Amino acid sequence: MQIDLGAEQLIAAEHAGQKIAVEIKVFGAASFVNAFHQALGQFLNYRLALLENEPERQLFLAVPKDVFERSFGRKIVLTAIKHFAISFLVYDPEQEVIVLWQP
Repeated sequence: MQIDLGAEQLIAAEHAGQKIAVEIKVFGAASFVNAFHQALGQFLNYRLALLENEPERQLFLAVPKDVFERSFGRKIVLTAIKHFAISFLVYDPEQEVIVLWQP
């Protein structure tokens, strides 16, 4: 499977000795729900690809702080995160720091 990263990124790294992959999303579309559905689909496809090629690597969805605060409290998002067991992290793009790490 070849991954088209476009303007966003998929990064392989290590955190506390654990192999991880981080899919960075910016959610720049006019419709958050549409952007979330697309991000969820990509996330699940990347997870399948990692299971086949690097099963020890855990995938995280990286979300900008403002998007998380504004939109990640929606019921559909919370339900998807729980149902699909999505690990995510929230980052502040201006300060370039991770503000929340949710495995």
